[in-house]
Amino acid sequence: MKVFINPGHDIKYDSGAVHYDADGNVDLRECDVAAKIGTAVQKYLEAAGCECYLMQSDNLAPTSAGRSDYDDRQGITVTETANEWGADIFVSIHCNASSGNARGTETECYSKTGDGGGLARFIQSQLIDSIDTGDRGVKEMPELLVLRYTDMPAVLVETAFIDNDDDMLLLVQHWDDIARAIARGVTDYVQSIF
Repeated sequence: MKVFINPGHDIKYDSGAVHYDADGNVDLRECDVAAKIGTAVQKYLEAAGCECYLMQSDNLAPTSAGRSDYDDRQGITVTETANEWGADIFVSIHCNASSGNARGTETECYSKTGDGGGLARFIQSQLIDSIDTGDRGVKEMPELLVLRYTDMPAVLVETAFIDNDDDMLLLVQHWDDIARAIARGVTDYVQSIF
């Protein structure tokens, strides 16, 4: 099974959502959390016999045409790479953000009735069973580029709300539990289709 792992955002160009400390300084960035979890997911899936390809979302510089073109392009570049590689499964890893009050974990897919919906349910179930998080469920998000333009079952995992103090602690203290849960969700899905 070939699994494409896409940690969201980029260290140099688009760090994604952030958490601020008491002094108003950024003390945790989505890109760093996603990279750490994604690397561990790769390790666990390779140990389970999967072939993995890991690509951070924005591994290219912004174009001179502007941010919106860059945002669209990076999502398409990731999906083109996954499609050309011949991935069987696509997993994008992110941290959610809101007003600082929202908590929980959700897994997004193109359609709940498709194969991506099945993959999302397995991953969401493992996450809810593994960490102290709120179950925000599986959500359809067909407008997301990484779900719309992938040829294989694809999900985007919103691990926790990085701007919520309690969820931030989950991301810092239980990132490995999150990675193991995502990997188990993938292997559960694989077993379900064979």
